[in-house]
Amino acid sequence: MATDIFETFESQVRSYCMNWPAVFEKASGSYQYTEDGSRYLDFFSGAGALNYGHNHPELRDLLVDYVANDGVTHSLDMKTPSKRRFLETFERVILEPRNMEYKVMFPGPTGTNSVEAALKLARKVTGRQHILSFTNAFHGMTLGSLSVTGNSMKRRGAGIPLTNSSKIPYDDYFDGNIPDFIWLEKVLQDSGSGVDKPAAVIVETVQGEGGLNAARMEWLKELSALLRRHKILLIIDDVQAGCGRTGTFFSFEEAGITPDIICMSKSISGYGLPMAITLFKPELDVWEGGEHNGTFRGNNLGFITGARALELFWSDDSFQKQLAAKIETLREGLEDIAQHVKGATLRGRGFLTGICFPDADTAGKVAAESYKRNLLLETSGPEDEVIKVMPPLTIEDDDLQKGIKVIEDAGLAATGQMSEPSRLRAPR
Repeated sequence: MATDIFETFESQVRSYCMNWPAVFEKASGSYQYTEDGSRYLDFFSGAGALNYGHNHPELRDLLVDYVANDGVTHSLDMKTPSKRRFLETFERVILEPRNMEYKVMFPGPTGTNSVEAALKLARKVTGRQHILSFTNAFHGMTLGSLSVTGNSMKRRGAGIPLTNSSKIPYDDYFDGNIPDFIWLEKVLQDSGSGVDKPAAVIVETVQGEGGLNAARMEWLKELSALLRRHKILLIIDDVQAGCGRTGTFFSFEEAGITPDIICMSKSISGYGLPMAITLFKPELDVWEGGEHNGTFRGNNLGFITGARALELFWSDDSFQKQLAAKIETLREGLEDIAQHVKGATLRGRGFLTGICFPDADTAGKVAAESYKRNLLLETSGPEDEVIKVMPPLTIEDDDLQKGIKVIEDAGLAATGQMSEPSRLRAPR
């Protein structure tokens, strides 16, 4: 099939299609299909935007019916039945069972819109400008989000100085040899430190782009308590780790903390449609009308599929229990692979996990070998040293096993080190 138009007309800023040159025409469940009829198992899931797989039939049919009946598509922040349904469902299914009380803001269609709104609100509420974020963090590609992002290549793309933000060590950055918050606690207490009190600290519980570093629950609890003592807002960026990706709807639930602000996007629409929300405690709702807005903050198609996805998967704990079993299968499979490569370690949590290789080039080779075997798998980390495994949460058990086996075969081809018999089942 012709691909010249992509090479001659599209910008060199592209990335994913450089490693996966196939032309994908259709998608269903855990698979994508190319124009020439090849089938690829998808362990990428739209970078976390497709937690429930491609074209879930019930969500698809609901969407088609809505469009066929001339349902409102674009509405900015106006009232629509689809927005009502999403808000009512989110409150009933997600917030009320967790005893959470938050206002919901629709800041725009993407994760970086959610983060930008959170940063702006934190500064407005506190009257302070500085934001603290963490080493290897990634929060988006617009200027405010880039200012709290750690990756030097992405920061350089801004073209201007990124200010009013400082980076502090993420969990285990010093390999556990230095108490986690000794510096931060000290400078916040010392009026002579010269460090201005920040408006907020923004953190990912699992650093999706930064190498799948996963914060311990006790570390998150300690961070939350420290910020509460000093009246600093805690922003949790759950754009990639949320919507069940780590095993619970919010990635921080196990820590038992209550963030001041929560950023969500990617799979919140349930269908891969552009949609984002920013949640914040009611007392932080100090916005003036129109003070933060955007043309595409009212995606009614996303409201329709998002509300139904919440009902389908989160109305009770049955889906979460099924997901827990699949997470254990994935963890065991990746551990089995990692132990056959000297120096390789398991990273991440839940279905946001992977293997870090001591030779930074290995992860890219494993991803390339996986693609040759019709598996979509990306890399993560400051040197792309981690393979990033993100299957759909709804993946069938046989397909999960099949994907793990492909990663094992790809790892063997890339490293030549995995020679011992595997406990993994052969794919069907």
